[in-house]
Amino acid sequence: MSVDAVRKRKNRSKASAGKEEGSDSGKDENKNERLVFDDVRREPVAKQAAQKECAKKIDEEGESEIDAKNALKVHEKVHSTQVSNDNSFMTISISFDVITLLLFLVSFVSRMWKLWTPNNVVFDEMHYGKYVSFYMRNVFFFDQHPPLGKQLIAATAFLTGYDGNYTFDKIGAEYTPNVPIFALRFVPALCGALLAPMVYKLLLQMKVSRISASLGGALIILDNALLTQSRFMLMESMLILFSVMGILFLMKFLDAKPFYPTWWLTGTCAALFISSAISVKYVGVYAMYHAVILICRRLWDLLKDRTLSDFNLGMRTVLTATLFAVVIVGVYLTSFYYHLTLLHKAGPHDSVLTSAFQASLDGGLASITKGQPVNVVHGSQITLRHTHGRTCWLHSHAAVYPVKYADNRGSSHQQQVTCYSFKDVNNWWIVKKPDIPNLVVAELPEEIRDGDEIQLVHGITSRALNSHDVAAPMSPQCQEVSCYIDYNISMPAQNLWRVDIINKQEPREIWHAITSQVRLIHVTTGLALRFSGKQLPDWGFNQHEIVADKIIDQPDTVWNVEEHRYTKGTEIASQIAKEEMIPMAPTRLTFTEKFMEIQMKMLWYAEKTGITHMYSSEVFDWPLMNKGIAYWVAKDSNAQIHLLGNIVIWYSGTLSLVLYFGLLVFYILRRCRQCYDLTEEEFVKFTQAGEVFMIGYLINFLPFFFVERILFLHYYLPALTFKIMLLTFVIDHLHSLLAKVRNVLYCFAYDVLMVLWFIGVVFVFVKFSVLSYGTTKLSETDIVALRWKDTWDFILHKDLS
Repeated sequence: MSVDAVRKRKNRSKASAGKEEGSDSGKDENKNERLVFDDVRREPVAKQAAQKECAKKIDEEGESEIDAKNALKVHEKVHSTQVSNDNSFMTISISFDVITLLLFLVSFVSRMWKLWTPNNVVFDEMHYGKYVSFYMRNVFFFDQHPPLGKQLIAATAFLTGYDGNYTFDKIGAEYTPNVPIFALRFVPALCGALLAPMVYKLLLQMKVSRISASLGGALIILDNALLTQSRFMLMESMLILFSVMGILFLMKFLDAKPFYPTWWLTGTCAALFISSAISVKYVGVYAMYHAVILICRRLWDLLKDRTLSDFNLGMRTVLTATLFAVVIVGVYLTSFYYHLTLLHKAGPHDSVLTSAFQASLDGGLASITKGQPVNVVHGSQITLRHTHGRTCWLHSHAAVYPVKYADNRGSSHQQQVTCYSFKDVNNWWIVKKPDIPNLVVAELPEEIRDGDEIQLVHGITSRALNSHDVAAPMSPQCQEVSCYIDYNISMPAQNLWRVDIINKQEPREIWHAITSQVRLIHVTTGLALRFSGKQLPDWGFNQHEIVADKIIDQPDTVWNVEEHRYTKGTEIASQIAKEEMIPMAPTRLTFTEKFMEIQMKMLWYAEKTGITHMYSSEVFDWPLMNKGIAYWVAKDSNAQIHLLGNIVIWYSGTLSLVLYFGLLVFYILRRCRQCYDLTEEEFVKFTQAGEVFMIGYLINFLPFFFVERILFLHYYLPALTFKIMLLTFVIDHLHSLLAKVRNVLYCFAYDVLMVLWFIGVVFVFVKFSVLSYGTTKLSETDIVALRWKDTWDFILHKDLS
């Protein structure tokens, strides 16, 4: 305001000093001004800082600096903003990101192009295709991974009318016309196409520049391994997409205002996608671990905010944990509910599960056991199945243990008892009451209850199950189990066994066929009958060892009666071969019982797998892509599909890990010395990128160092996706650092280097795309030209002209 204006205002004030009306008018004007700025102070938090500064100036400098007219304009502007905010819930705003659409379209075309070729089974389509066919026919199958991914593929197959009558016998087998190849491969390809725009969105969420975020989406499109893996009936593209979307919505959830609709919606979406990743493959649990780390990190930061009450923090923590737990468990259980509901017919895999589970399926064991008596009694003929783990039955035969084992230890030289993996007449035993010579069921059957002592007589050889204080052949820390032969050498029989029903509902429960899980405790020594898992040598016909073990409480000591009938005569052996079954109601298991059993089996199988494969690789081979996987090769040419990534992206990503870690250490050390190279906002952005991208990479990579099973390159792809995002962030960060230097030459040189690097990425993608699509016939020279590393094993038909 000018000096003259100030003087005029002072004169007007003096002239009206003695007049009451003028004085009242001045008071009213000042009062109105203060009311105006009181209203301003009540505006949203985003405007409060500027408004407080304005009020402060008024209080300190008075009307000489800000007049009522300007204050009124501020009030009107804020009031219009208030009205807009108050009505925002009544409006719907739609934003359209062209880059998202472009990334999706380019990715969609690259994944869908000639998706129906090759017209052959490619790599693990041999397994997943079989599972889809089983879904179409409602036939039960067993897989060590959860069912959601297979269900999504089966849904598209169902919509196309696929009948499930193709067998997927082997890799390279030609598909018949009734197999809808495009439909079976569509869901993985669609997920692969959606990954690029989702990566772009996650990078934007982490405040990466739009150009760099677009680069991140493009790198996803241009990686050959991600392209190859998403074009076939495989699970990784679904797993990666759900993991990335889970983290994307989680970051939105953490940034949303607590307890508002957006907070609930983004949290539910985050939990939904994370649980979907777990329900596709168990390695999706790493996404859940990653989410837990990010949530705990954010809650830890909130502890420093003194404006938040303990109640607010507690409610936020409890509601977050509850929301994620309910959604994750709900999705996981739902996928298994439909899995177990749809697959109600017996199939080739049901022998992996317990007798009770098998008997609950239509056909198969159910057709055999539906006529069995329920209660096991003295005189029952039974087969005893190893309940958990390997499928085998308690077995004996006329052969005896050798006098001495290979290590010169002596044996009991009694009749061998083993566990045999096939149904056989020598698997039958007769339950006998001690001190009673009869082997038949009495007119009034005497049920066997929990805690009763029995003898088990082998049906063919008529010798009783026995154990002596002699070391077992393959497990010398345990006791040998045999069928007793009286050699008259002062070694009396010790053939009493106590029935211990472990899943009983009440004391002294009756021993039931199929459903009762029992431990047989050797009365003399207190040891439990156990399947050791070890294979006997040739003298034991390579069957599996049975021992008596002092460690009673373990899965391998659990048995159940599978086939069961009553002995009604003295010709025991002939009755075993001819006896008819007695009718009874079919076995029924609840969803909970089936679910718990299948979970145990899946975990057990995951631990026991340990075969080898010519294209398997070690974990430390993955970052530098030392070995690929041959997926398919044409019979009449060298056209082939081979899993290899874009070597420029992979090596650049590995370098970005080193650069990010080095910069992080550098910044932390400098800050300890009170040297702040980055502003607080920039440093928070840098560390948050590490929490999302660096930890995302490590948590999907490091656990494989501790996995004792065969490993393949495609296990690395979830970690690779986070590494690509970290690479993008490092590129963006370096560009921002150079911008601070304000040296045009440096910035120009960096931009030129990035353009040349990106051209190299595109060149490698195009050159190796022939191994992703498998549509190009390759000569021997072409194959050799693609072999950039000696460890890459391509397939070459040398007899082709």
